[in-house]
Amino acid sequence: MKRFLILVTLSLLSFTALKAQKIDTLSITLENIKYPYPIKFLPINVEGQDIRMAYMDVPPTIAPNGRTVMLFHGKNFGGYYWSHVIRALAGNGYRVLVPDQIGFGRSSKPIINYSFKQLAQWNKKLLDTLGIQKTSILGHSMGGMLATRFALMYPERMDKLLLENPIGLEDYKTFVPVSTVEEQYQRELKNTAESIRQYYKSSYFTVWKPDYESLVNVAAGVTFSADFPRYAKVAALTYNMIYEQPVVDEFKDLKVPTILFIGKEDKTIVGKGLLSEDQQAIHGLYRFLGKNTALKIPGSKIVEFEACGHIPHIEIMTEFLVALTGSL
Repeated sequence: MKRFLILVTLSLLSFTALKAQKIDTLSITLENIKYPYPIKFLPINVEGQDIRMAYMDVPPTIAPNGRTVMLFHGKNFGGYYWSHVIRALAGNGYRVLVPDQIGFGRSSKPIINYSFKQLAQWNKKLLDTLGIQKTSILGHSMGGMLATRFALMYPERMDKLLLENPIGLEDYKTFVPVSTVEEQYQRELKNTAESIRQYYKSSYFTVWKPDYESLVNVAAGVTFSADFPRYAKVAALTYNMIYEQPVVDEFKDLKVPTILFIGKEDKTIVGKGLLSEDQQAIHGLYRFLGKNTALKIPGSKIVEFEACGHIPHIEIMTEFLVALTGSL
């Protein structure tokens, strides 16, 4: 009887685990994640591959003011996390363009040589295709690095550069150990819901709330996909892009009016897990990095948020939206 009960218990646990996996499994192009607005696609050919770039093109919900804002997401995210920002901007008369960068979100996941320069070129192509001559760009996290590269390449196409807790305010090569793509790929393969949750807790938010679990569920859900190895390889390639292609030494060359929005409790470091606790304690300190970066960018302004981490547009949504719309 005891053996029978153990077998039944194990069977139930296995069934529960399988059921949870089935519920949580996401495709690596997030077709089963609801986006706040309809998705369109821009066809692209790169390195002999036909791929596509997903984007939302949201019209203003009041009288148009004739201006466009593009939103560039962070490395661990996609356009799905911009819903409140889109609604606020559209409600203030802006056309809002929200691409999922190639390798992220609903866009294709090709195995290619990723570069910020090429991502910027694809975003320009999107603007050209839609007939948009000028835009303001809000870049969060990795999107801040991309927005900076775009502003350096195409200043004539921009009204304003808006950087929300951008990564790359330090040159990671100077203190994070060098890592091959294969080594990073093996680390990416080991990601779990719990490891992702702990990273988000330690770096992204000041106080963990149940609402943030939805972000973990997206990042963890793809780990159950049969295509997860491809997703992990792309994650490793884009990690290498961030590590190898800093923008920190080029902030002085920006000619686009720039505003930094900085959650002062942010402790994000790309490659944080490769550092000792002592090293982690002296890097990724946005309460200092934000001010230092503002001094490097000619004529820039900075808006700082107390008791806020890496994602102000989620953690302190109302305060952030007031600051954003006021700055535009």
